[in-house]
Amino acid sequence: MRTFAFRITAPMVLALLLAACSDPASTPASADAAHGHDDHADAGHGEDGHADAGEHDDHGDEATVIPADVAEEVGIRVAPAAAGTIADQHEVQGLLTTLETGNARVTARFPGPVRRLHAEVGDRVRAGQVLATIDSNLSLSSYTVTAPIAGTVLARNASVGESAAEGVVLYELADLSKLWVDLHVFGRDAEHLAAGSPVTITRLGDGATADTRIDRVLPGTATASQSTIARATLDNADGKWRPGSAVRAMVTVSTQPADLVVPLTALQQMDGADVVFVREGERYEKRVVTLGRRDARQVEITGGIRVGEDVVVEQSYTVKADLEKAGAEHAH
Repeated sequence: MRTFAFRITAPMVLALLLAACSDPASTPASADAAHGHDDHADAGHGEDGHADAGEHDDHGDEATVIPADVAEEVGIRVAPAAAGTIADQHEVQGLLTTLETGNARVTARFPGPVRRLHAEVGDRVRAGQVLATIDSNLSLSSYTVTAPIAGTVLARNASVGESAAEGVVLYELADLSKLWVDLHVFGRDAEHLAAGSPVTITRLGDGATADTRIDRVLPGTATASQSTIARATLDNADGKWRPGSAVRAMVTVSTQPADLVVPLTALQQMDGADVVFVREGERYEKRVVTLGRRDARQVEITGGIRVGEDVVVEQSYTVKADLEKAGAEHAH
């Protein structure tokens, strides 16, 4: 049996808030009045009351009015269109690993049975913290084994009551506050990478991102994959990144100036055209735009808007949904 869950989306919230803020029967007329339209005027309309071909109604699919409080409630945010840069980026795959200097293997100093274990896998321990108590077969007395570094317990290789031989590994620890990102680069792409190149890391599971830079390009080649490894360091003080995780990385090898750019989140498709939404007061107008170069975060605009105009950069799909809804209502 399949179970379906009902989820409230941003466009639904917008529709509900707009309905609550105004009388549905009076909203179109007041909005038209704000833009110089007369509901009773026949100019530009045929006998059936619809707009003549080639003309647009502000409350058709070209523009809509969203009160400021409603826009704030649903998370609509604008930013001035401005000059920027477009990055030349290479996408590569990577793997998170622990730093070699941040690993520790805790061993028994003398042979004897394990009396007590004080830490479990996943525990965070401090340097000097007691991890195990062992009865020494040599001195016939107990001694303790402590953590040489602060870190997280990755493995526990002993059990209470078993005999631990001298030098046997009891615990494996790692400092996870920083991780290495080993980026596997193939072929001639390796020629474009160098220490200092900016890198944006994206986790494959949930799309979380983090910014860093390449520390070094290793001199050898990975035997199994025959790839060149570029290594970066990732800050993991919050513990959200895990060693062994696969990641995607965008490496920026150069940047080029652009006269006008907007975030990719501003871009939508309507009627087969690329559009953005420009806000003037509480009015949001659809603008068909011409696109130039793009990178992973923004796109160059070569026509359709001007520098300084306020463009919707968050919740642009909500404005699109409201325009499509208004257009559908006018079609009837």
